[in-house]
Amino acid sequence: MSIVKHHGHAGQTASKQGTGSVGLTQHSPEQGGMPTRIDWNAADLLALTRGTHCTMYHYLGAHAVVHEGQAGTRFAVWAPNARRVCVLCDRNHWTHGKNDLYGSDQGIWSGFVPGISVGDTYKYSLEAHDGRILQKMDPYSFYCEIPPKTASIVCDLDQYTWQDGSWMEYRRKVDWMSQPISIFEVHLASWKRPKDGRRYFTYRELAHSLLEYVQQMGYTHIELMPITEHPFDGSWGYQTTGYFAPTSRFGTPDDFRYFVDQFHQAGIGVIIDWVPAHFPTDGHSLGQFDGTALYEHADPRQGFHPDWNTYIFNFGRHEVKDFLLSSARFWLDKYHIDGLRVDAVASMLYLDYSRNEGEWIPNQHGGRENLEAIQFLKDMNIMVHGEFPGVITLAEESTAWGGVSRPVYDGGLGFTFKWDMGWMNDTLHYLHRDPIHRTHHQNELSFRMIYAFTENFVLPLSHDEVVHGKRSLLSQMPGDYWQQFANLRLLYGYQFCMPGKKLQFMGSELGQWHEWNHDSELDWALVGNMQHDGIRNFVGDLNRVLREHPALHQIDFREDGFSWIHADDALNSTYAFCRMARNDEEILVCIFNFTPVPREKYRVGVPLAGEYQEIINSDSQIYGGTNVGNLGRVVSTPKSIHGRPQSIEITLPPLGMLIMKYSGPATAQSPRLP
Repeated sequence: MSIVKHHGHAGQTASKQGTGSVGLTQHSPEQGGMPTRIDWNAADLLALTRGTHCTMYHYLGAHAVVHEGQAGTRFAVWAPNARRVCVLCDRNHWTHGKNDLYGSDQGIWSGFVPGISVGDTYKYSLEAHDGRILQKMDPYSFYCEIPPKTASIVCDLDQYTWQDGSWMEYRRKVDWMSQPISIFEVHLASWKRPKDGRRYFTYRELAHSLLEYVQQMGYTHIELMPITEHPFDGSWGYQTTGYFAPTSRFGTPDDFRYFVDQFHQAGIGVIIDWVPAHFPTDGHSLGQFDGTALYEHADPRQGFHPDWNTYIFNFGRHEVKDFLLSSARFWLDKYHIDGLRVDAVASMLYLDYSRNEGEWIPNQHGGRENLEAIQFLKDMNIMVHGEFPGVITLAEESTAWGGVSRPVYDGGLGFTFKWDMGWMNDTLHYLHRDPIHRTHHQNELSFRMIYAFTENFVLPLSHDEVVHGKRSLLSQMPGDYWQQFANLRLLYGYQFCMPGKKLQFMGSELGQWHEWNHDSELDWALVGNMQHDGIRNFVGDLNRVLREHPALHQIDFREDGFSWIHADDALNSTYAFCRMARNDEEILVCIFNFTPVPREKYRVGVPLAGEYQEIINSDSQIYGGTNVGNLGRVVSTPKSIHGRPQSIEITLPPLGMLIMKYSGPATAQSPRLP
């Protein structure tokens, strides 16, 4: 895009201004300021009208520039049905008609306004065809006022100097499928809160305190609940208004860059929640942007979400598709984000999602699939993986839609990973049961392995499991005080042993009693309590074991990385299986007891003769357990069981789990580990 030196006039068609540019019919203002006209490159216009432009943030929005020696800001906004668009700011006392923009046949209003600089606030004032005057934030705002204020802020995105080159080079080459991934899901506003009267810590403060904690706990990634700007704290960020702006609650865009940079320098990836499924109805935002249904569908059967009282994007409109594709690319380009977790994918895939008969409109073939949304998701994943090697995409998708994490060229949606909501529901449902009843529901845990390798799954224990009256995970566990903690450790041990990448929500590692409250910080007073410290120690060690043992992460998505030993001992409510690294270079035997009864002289079939070291025991005293175990190792004997010629005889702790590592043939000198 280039800035030309003359103004247009009403009804005038501008001539070509050089190779590659196109003349636009300019509709000049009837009165008010006369900014410099902007001429658009023909290729950009063509891409915009076809829905293939992923870099619109370079062109639309507010960009501080110097034109003919005069400092100012270049504005551009898409509002095809507006009669007039003006910039409102302090310089014109927020008066409609003082700084008008020029319209084009493509519906883009643009112009260079002198005197507006980085840090200045602004809005657009749009005159709709019915005469209404609408004040709107910039859809391409790069920085916004702190809520409840709603103005956009002119921002320079090119001044920060990144120091994460080593991480970016590593990310470009890494194969995340075979790497350990353990994600710590965080809501920045409620992880910790200052004691000095401020409501929030800043991005720069969190870049050190949160980073230190994540390193201590051993997570490989953090996932931030939406940090895109949002007006309502109670939406947790999922009611997004600023698709190109990190929330100003915690600081400036450069402050957030510093946050990401520090995590990268420490070798920890940063994933953000991204919400293209719906957007809020707040008057200053995208809804009815130019007085018409622009970003949303006009028909509420397509354009309004009954569950969340939000608008639904019109994925079939090219300019809307450009907006969302550009937003996705923006975070990877300008903020070096390592992954996008796409919220509520199921609501995008189905036209009848959460709707009764007669409340939705079938697609052109009479089906319930949202064909435009499906194509958008495919295009988004193609763009992300094609332009940003090593960046991952994750789908929160709760239905049986096939191929969510399969390549687009193979008929899939193209996501890197899919959340396994079935695993989460089945596992929690089983663990909610009193142990005496678990014997009748043995298949609730084993069922998952029927479909475990149909997708690239992440096993989530997310914020959704500890809100809306569900209680904290610890409070959901049955039994007395000790049994609740033991059940929680058992849950985490089972999660880390199962094939798939891992995700835990903040506070889970503390063993909180109360469910998550976004208006307060986590219950840090629990630190120092032996049982709660035991949970945290256990999660830290699970993360360490996950990283250090390739059998737990190298082959997460193929059957040759997993083998049942037994899943049918319903009488004892026990399970056992093997996890294997490539070429069987490491073999782990994972054994679980879902009753409070210790199982002495419990025999388990094993794949090879020799010694098996106990590398983790959830009943260890350092985790708050009773220290029932096997003194560090056991040696197999040639007694056939579970279809295997060798077996080990172990003491299986109550409500406990063990990971035993095959360490080779036994010798007389094999030590017993402490």
